[in-house]
Amino acid sequence: MSVDAITKTEFPKGYVVLFGADGKVIMTPQSEEHSSTIRSMHIDSLALGRHAKVVSDVYIDFPADENSAPDLAILREDARREGKRYSFEDVLLISEVVSTSSARKDYDDCTAKYGRYGIPVYLVVDPYAREVVLHTQPTGTGYIATHTHKYGTGKLPIPLADGRTFTLDLDELPRPESEADAR
Repeated sequence: MSVDAITKTEFPKGYVVLFGADGKVIMTPQSEEHSSTIRSMHIDSLALGRHAKVVSDVYIDFPADENSAPDLAILREDARREGKRYSFEDVLLISEVVSTSSARKDYDDCTAKYGRYGIPVYLVVDPYAREVVLHTQPTGTGYIATHTHKYGTGKLPIPLADGRTFTLDLDELPRPESEADAR
């Protein structure tokens, strides 16, 4: 797809559109819960400093062409892009927000992948189960330590490998409307 065609294309509302370096166009549906959860985490990340390196849906290079564009990533302060991307070695924390279509990938595949590449903290935020799963101590097959925290249980301090602390406010994470609430 040419740049001209992309700029003139009207993509459907409710989708995130990513453009791969290989010319692929990837369209992923994004719910309001997904979007507002990422926004809430960004707000919490401001405590790390206005200019902290916190990115969303930005490609990060992993070996073996297993690149990812996580929902949220906190990078080392001295992280520098190699070309247009950061390296997995710059990542202190990755968070994925579960959607109805991504649950298996977020809970299983990403846990194994991020652990295998030594991402120090992997956070699964699940608005539907109303829980956050914190993975630490990466291994070649996943993580040694896993702790589940329910929404509405206060602030969750998450130590980062560089000595800073990312504090996620579990009281402020958005909850999906139930069908009864939506009526």
